[in-house]
Formats: sequence, C-alpha cells, structure tokens
Amino acid sequence: QVQFVESGGGLVQAGGSLRLTCAASGITFSINDMAWYRQAPRKQRELVASISRGGTTNYADSVKGRFTISRDNAKNTAYLQMNSLKPEDTAVYYCNRPGSIWFWGQGTQVTVSS
Repeated sequence: QVQFVESGGGLVQAGGSLRLTCAASGITFSINDMAWYRQAPRKQRELVASISRGGTTNYADSVKGRFTISRDNAKNTAYLQMNSLKPEDTAVYYCNRPGSIWFWGQGTQVTVSS
C-alpha cells in the first residue's frame, strides 16, 4: 500500500538547519508531485513546499528563501532542507502527494528553540 515515512527531525537552535527525508513506497514516485506539510500544536496542517514531477517548486511565503524541497526519483525519496530555522517552524512535518487526504505517515518532529 501507499506509505510515506518521514525522518530527520530533531531539536535545533534558532538559526540552525535540518534536512528532512521522506521515503515513499506504493506509488510510481517519478510521476507524482510531492509536498511537505507541517502541523503545529493547536493549528491546522499547512502546506510548506511542493515539487512537481518535473521539478518545479513552490513554497509557503513563511519559508521562502529558507527551505528547499528536492527529490531523488531513483530513491523514491523527497527532501526538505531547512535553514535559518525559527521557533515558529516548530511542528510535526509530513510528506504526501499534494492535495491527498489519504496515507499520512507519522511525521517527524521539528523543534526550534529560541
């Protein structure tokens, strides 16, 4: 079945960096757009970044210039490089196909201390 497994989160000081990894299975990865979402406590899940099958990227205004989404089709993997992290980036980060309502993974916790 379709599965997304997120990893790479952790605790980092403000201004630091993390790279998140999303391992996908059960889909033909190369023909799917991919996205990273995050959900902070008591907040709705929000779209952070997306990357099309052709490599076109889009970012939420709040992370533009700091985060970079990428993909490695040979590894069925998407990445989110997060630089200049801020406390407001603290959230559980998930990957999925954009707009999908199914197959959410457990996410990976990112905590940015001030």
